[in-house]
This record gives sequence, structure tokens and C-alpha cells, in this order.
Amino acid sequence: MQSTAVLAEAAGYHGPPPWQWADLATSWTAEPVVLALCALLGGGYLFGLRRLARAGQRWQPTRTLNFFAGLLLWIWLTCSGVGVYERILFTDRAVQIVLLLMLVPLLIAMGAPVSLLVEASPPARRERILRALRSRPSKLLMFPAISTALLLAPPWLLFFTPWYEKSLTSGAWNIGLHVSLVLLGLAYFWPRLQLDPVGHRYPHLVGLFITFIEVMFDAALGIVLIYGGHIVAEHYYVTLGRPWGPSLAQDQTWGGTSLWVLGDLVGLPFLCALIRRMIVEGREETVAVDAALDAQYEAAAVAAVAAVAEGGDVAEAAEAGQRPWWLDDPNLKHRFGAEG
Repeated sequence: MQSTAVLAEAAGYHGPPPWQWADLATSWTAEPVVLALCALLGGGYLFGLRRLARAGQRWQPTRTLNFFAGLLLWIWLTCSGVGVYERILFTDRAVQIVLLLMLVPLLIAMGAPVSLLVEASPPARRERILRALRSRPSKLLMFPAISTALLLAPPWLLFFTPWYEKSLTSGAWNIGLHVSLVLLGLAYFWPRLQLDPVGHRYPHLVGLFITFIEVMFDAALGIVLIYGGHIVAEHYYVTLGRPWGPSLAQDQTWGGTSLWVLGDLVGLPFLCALIRRMIVEGREETVAVDAALDAQYEAAAVAAVAAVAEGGDVAEAAEAGQRPWWLDDPNLKHRFGAEG
């Protein structure tokens, strides 16, 4: 019986050997652009942390962990066995695409790199950064409809235009895919999480609504890839002559399923981060409101004492200075029988 290598040579196949789960950890390739970007971003982040530490400012360790987890995942998706087989198996490429577009930028955005840049910058540079974030182009890019389109449109355009096959045959297109997907994902998660400064703040409920739309789009794309009857980049994969593994139709079915399932699963950490952010902001708002009301009550008490000192009515001054604030709040006074 002929070996796999002999069959591959007879078919004109010159790619890597049959895929195995171990290849995710044992097979490696180099992606110089991604490696250089990750080294640059990681070094800049560490430099910012060092400046904050020297200034005595505190930075949440979980943000640092998320940021570097995103960079390491970016490297793993392009340099590990996933990168080795990205041009051989449709399933491999589909998994890479959804994780580069959704999970890598989510982790990087949860690291709040722009906030770190702002806090570690001198006052003049800090003001320039914030002014740029408040500019019209920034607000336009972070508008919910636009940032959502930047997340939802790329997979559809990629799989149903010649762009997908170009990313398989051109090294420059392939590198562009590795970088552009992460940038497009950041354009979505940055304004949705609102951990970093944004041009305009939108209610977090908008982010929740958009997430459900994204889930439906992922499902629709997966269904089209599985049951559409069209083999994506069929000419390329036929010419490749891969003599092992699933058929082209089966490979695309697995890829469509992976894209559908992973797209939904990756949305869960985002929902958790969004809900946590809503809870934290709600607590911060409650503390701020309580502090403002306490200050108002103290001011009223001081005014009452001053009124007494000036010869005013003692009873009225005492009532004005000691009356609980919730009896005058329009949203609460009806609960305590204080109407009228």
C-alpha cells in the first residue's frame, strides 16, 4: 500500500502532511509582520505600565493579562499549526478568521491600551490624543451602525468575493488578512466596551442589542456555507490536490459549523464583559448621586443654622435643615406619603 507521501507526490501536492491535533502545538511557521506588531505593542504596553508605576498610579492586573493574552493568541493563530494549515483546510481558515476578528480584538480591547496611553502620556500629548478621539472622523467610526458593519461585513465579503482566494495565493493578501481582521474587530469592541476613551458614549443596551444581531449574522453565514451548495475557492482547493482529509464539501461543512459555533461562543465573554461594565458603572453612578445628595443635605443644614443665627424661625429652619432628601425627591416621595 502506498504511503501518504507517495500519494501526495503523485497528486502534485506539496503541502504539509495530514493534519493532526498535535499540530496545534508542534507545527510552527513564522509570520514576521504579526510578530513585529505584537512585539511593538507589547513593548509599548510595558513601557506605559512602567511610567504609571513610577508615578505611583495603579493599573488593574486583569487588563494587563487580557492584553497580552490577545497578543499571544494573535501569534498562535498565525504562527502555530493553525497558520501552517491555513491555506490547506477550509475549516482551519474559518476558525482562524472568526478568532482573529472577534476574540483577539476583544482581549486586546479589554486591556484598555488607549487608556494606558492617555494616563502614561504628558499633559500636552494626552490632550492631543483626547482631542483626536473627540474628532468627527473618530465619532463617525465609532457610530454603532458603522462599527457593527465593520464586524459583520468582512466574513461575507471574504467568502463570497475573490478576496478569499487571493488571501490563499498571495502572501501580501494573507498578511493583510491577519492584520486587517484584528483592526476591524478593534473598531467594533473599542466603542462597545467603552473601557477606553471614546468619541461619544452610547448606552450599553445598544451593545447588547447589536450582539444579538451579530449572533444572527453568524448563524446565517454558517447556514449558507453549510447548505448553500457552493464550494468557496473551489478552483484553488482542486488545484491544491490535497490527497488526505475530508472532501471539499465536507471541509466546508465543518468550517461553516465552526464559524457558526465559535462566533456564538466568542460572543459570551463579550456579553459578560458588557454586563460587568454596566454593573460597575451603575455602582459608580449610585455613589456619585449619594455623594451629591449628601452634600445637598449638608448645605441645607448649614443654611438652616445660618437662618437661626440671623433670627429666623427655629422650627422652620430645623425642618429645612433636617428633612430627609428622599421626601423631596420626585421619584421617591410618593412612597413615603410626602405628596402634597
